[in-house]
Amino acid sequence: MDILFDWFNNNSDLVMHYILQGLLALLIFFIGLRVTRFLSSLTEKAICNRKVDKAVGVFLSNIVYALGFVATLLMALSQVGVETTSFIAILGAAGLAVGLALQGSLSNFASGVLIIILRPFKSGDYIDAGGQSGSVRKIEIFSTELITPDNKVIIIPNSSVMSGAIVNYSRELTRRIDLVIGVSYDADLKQVKSVLEGVLTSESRILNDPSYTVAVLELGDSSVNFAVRPWVNTGDYWPTYFDLLENIKNALDDAQINIPYPQMDVHLQKTEK
Repeated sequence: MDILFDWFNNNSDLVMHYILQGLLALLIFFIGLRVTRFLSSLTEKAICNRKVDKAVGVFLSNIVYALGFVATLLMALSQVGVETTSFIAILGAAGLAVGLALQGSLSNFASGVLIIILRPFKSGDYIDAGGQSGSVRKIEIFSTELITPDNKVIIIPNSSVMSGAIVNYSRELTRRIDLVIGVSYDADLKQVKSVLEGVLTSESRILNDPSYTVAVLELGDSSVNFAVRPWVNTGDYWPTYFDLLENIKNALDDAQINIPYPQMDVHLQKTEK
């Protein structure tokens, strides 16, 4: 114990120097974290105030936070005498090793950057991507979060989003409803067409431009199939779709036009032995 006290007395200046440096490094680290969080939040707010997609703001704020954290850590280590040049080299080597082990995560990060740059969708769009469908809630560094119409949350890796086809149902202002209506072969086709057009004309949500299409699509196995293709505003797609099916069925019933069940005629032939 005496030896320890003697050593401390002989090196008290050096000990105090390292204690002060350590305390200063901790102060730099905690202040740096607070500044980093502030800049991250400020980035997100600034982007949202410019009426840019919220998902972009979340993504960029995450990038700012990650860069700020690394910079703060390096400054704190430099304060206690750690050679940051060597440390950066070590981080680079470690990063290469980790990168090889986490190729999927790096692929997700790169895909997230591509999503932000290419903008195939934005927050609130209803999309089909990565084998899943839902409204985009937010785009993060490694994943995209969707919410389904029945309020389920789906988190898709960004690499899965960008590796396949992306169907964006919300980008265009208008959509076409595609219905196939089958009627009996005994029905008067001109009458059927008139009834279908009457239903479309009476629906106020159907657009005049582009105009709707009502035409014979095919002569099926048990019915004559009509293609009914009106255009509506994207937001009116599903309500109009459901109402049209109901109204067409009622109109055909009122006109006594039969909608046949799938059927097959079987002919039996008796043979004598």
